[in-house]
Amino acid sequence: MTPRPAGLRRQGRVAAVDCGTNSIRLLIADVDTERAALTDVARQMRIVRLGEGVDRTGRLSEAALDRTIGALREYAGLISRARPQAVRMVATSATRDAGNSQEFVDRVKEVLGVAPEVVTGDEEARLSFIGATRELAGTALAREGECPPPYLVTDIGGGSTEFVLGGPEGVSGARSVDIGCVRMTERHLHGDPPSAAEVAAATADIDSALGLVAGSVPAAQARTLVGLAGSVTTVAGIALGLPAYDAARIHHSRVSAGRVHAIASRLLGQARAQRAAIGVMHPGRADVIGAGALVLDRIMTVFGFAEVLVSEHDILDGIAWSLVR
Repeated sequence: MTPRPAGLRRQGRVAAVDCGTNSIRLLIADVDTERAALTDVARQMRIVRLGEGVDRTGRLSEAALDRTIGALREYAGLISRARPQAVRMVATSATRDAGNSQEFVDRVKEVLGVAPEVVTGDEEARLSFIGATRELAGTALAREGECPPPYLVTDIGGGSTEFVLGGPEGVSGARSVDIGCVRMTERHLHGDPPSAAEVAAATADIDSALGLVAGSVPAAQARTLVGLAGSVTTVAGIALGLPAYDAARIHHSRVSAGRVHAIASRLLGQARAQRAAIGVMHPGRADVIGAGALVLDRIMTVFGFAEVLVSEHDILDGIAWSLVR
């Protein structure tokens, strides 16, 4: 496997792997820096729940490690056949928090040929920002003034949620807090459906974390909220009434705060089987989507955003761009 070089200059093929708390994803893309464009060669996602139980035990379980390495073996085959010039794998919240993260690093290096970089929450936020905003300047939304900077980019993951504020001139503030959809579900939402008291406890936990964000990121300066990752895109798919997941329809759709609140309330009031039956729902997301929707709802309420601009491009695209000098 080709190791990560210093960076491509203008064009070339790169491979990016993002390993989070809930899923592991692969992007193989051809890069054109003059057009600020990534052209997908392959984009894959597997829900492996690497962070299952980490909030409680402080360790990655053997079952979770086996699921993740199994998916990574598939990705390694795709990468080998695609022959990229640069490869980078980033691991985020669950791996940062686990006492046995070195075992994970060693097993990944054996399979992929490169070690995963266990990034800080701030670096995770910055990669998400790059992935979500690099292309915005050239979109019709930007030309029509419908997504003005500064942007507050929020990436709702499994273990943590990242916030980064910035615009074309760069990043002006970033913060990562431990309110991901898996972590909130494991901490608070145990019922099927969760009780009102459980939802209230999760809401209080989320709001406390958002208070920390407000203390370090001047969110009031943002003119556009950009939402990333599976919880946000799933809520958008529900808002659009899609019969099945359609990334092209979801990308750069906009959802009002009232619609997000209604969807979050509905999901939290449903049993897992009801959520799983929703057309856009990935089977591995049905048990944690209520918490993810609640996080998005509280962000919009606490920071006063009327709508969220939904992006299918996120930290995975940011990792790919980071390989370009």
